[in-house]
Amino acid sequence: MSPSASPHELRVWIQRHLDPLEEDQAVDGVVRSDFDLGPPPPEPDAPLKPAAVLVGLIEREAGLSVLLTRRSDTLRRHTGQVAFPGGRRDPGESALQTAVREAHEEVGLHPTFVAPLGLSTPYRTGTGYLVTPVVGFIRPGFTLTPNPDEVADIFETPFGFLMDPANYQEHEREGPMGERRRFYAMTHENQYIWGATAGMLRALYDRLYGAAVA
Repeated sequence: MSPSASPHELRVWIQRHLDPLEEDQAVDGVVRSDFDLGPPPPEPDAPLKPAAVLVGLIEREAGLSVLLTRRSDTLRRHTGQVAFPGGRRDPGESALQTAVREAHEEVGLHPTFVAPLGLSTPYRTGTGYLVTPVVGFIRPGFTLTPNPDEVADIFETPFGFLMDPANYQEHEREGPMGERRRFYAMTHENQYIWGATAGMLRALYDRLYGAAVA
């Protein structure tokens, strides 16, 4: 289905291709990771830390857009990178609860504006997290306020742009130990979207529009 279809049509179609919210993902369900474009991941030294992010689809007159943030320059990890609102799951939390809580804490998005649809493909990061992407529609009318300790900027990127495989490039950079890492990346209006965020978006594209998907 075209990303320019009506919000209702997209909502029904997208939800059909997601995992139910009740089927919370376990470590054994990991199928995508920071290592997709390179050597297989090493065995973790410790259990993967569960996390969740909100892939928020905002209903705009021009079509759907995706809520993204640029992380604060003062954070210890992933400084200044583009990310979904999200973070580590507290004990006993579901992925949905974490994603909605973190979105409220990071950008001030009130939970009443979020209509969750389902879960996308879980994603393992090179920093030892297992991230469950929670996909949901965001009703217009909200007010956002970035938490300065975590978020430097809030912006939206068209869903159609992010779901166009022609916009994905494979980039490479050297890690702290001299290793080479390849990853997905794309640029939209001077925002460089790469790493785990681009990887999760590419996994969502594959889930929705991949050759095996009807």
